[in-house]
Amino acid sequence: MSIRTMIVDDEPLAVERLQMLCAREPRIALVGTATDGEAALRLIEGLKPDLVMLDIAMPLLDGIGVARAVGRMGLRPAIIFVTAFEGFAVEAFDLAAIDYMLKPVAHDRLTRAIDRVEAALRNHAPERTPLAAEPQPDWAEEFWVPHRSELIRIATDQIDRIEAERDYMRLHVGTHSYLLHQTISSLEERLDPQQFVRLHRSHIVRRDHIARLRHDGSGVWFAALTDGNEIRIGRTFLANARAMTGR
Repeated sequence: MSIRTMIVDDEPLAVERLQMLCAREPRIALVGTATDGEAALRLIEGLKPDLVMLDIAMPLLDGIGVARAVGRMGLRPAIIFVTAFEGFAVEAFDLAAIDYMLKPVAHDRLTRAIDRVEAALRNHAPERTPLAAEPQPDWAEEFWVPHRSELIRIATDQIDRIEAERDYMRLHVGTHSYLLHQTISSLEERLDPQQFVRLHRSHIVRRDHIARLRHDGSGVWFAALTDGNEIRIGRTFLANARAMTGR
């Protein structure tokens, strides 16, 4: 697979270093470079690359802004952020970035990132559809969450339930849990409703993690989970539970 790639960085030496690294990676076909966000958007729209290696700290329009603007344009190149700063990692992965590499980038680190891009491009290869076809929602397939000094990849189908804790969401994965800085409403919008159901203003549960539903005789319903936990179903979300059972 030849991955048509653009490099965006306001430092000429950083661009040159990435160009040299890309030259050693046979899967990369470099199609252009840009040194500011506005120029990057124009080139991305014209060249339609498969991959954009994007710096974050740039004057005027930074890399996060470029990624958001690209999304609004309806273009979906893979994004790899390449930066000297660790503090933007969570925001970067909220934008569905494929990877987040810290400068200086080593060749083996670039190779691992390209492996991820190649897998993502294979999984999302465009299909021919009639012009009148309804667009299908792009449900999240994974989340990257901070854990100690790392970013952990969590596949969506590994999440048993999600619990709101103020401005954070706690993702329960088996016996472990991880915090993600996001609202429960925005997270709900990214989850496939065929796979997840919201049962409370503070709880989203994977459907096959629900063992049974019960009520206490006073009209209050509970969802018993396969791990032994039990969640009270909010009155506002009782219709979701009934729809799940076909009632």
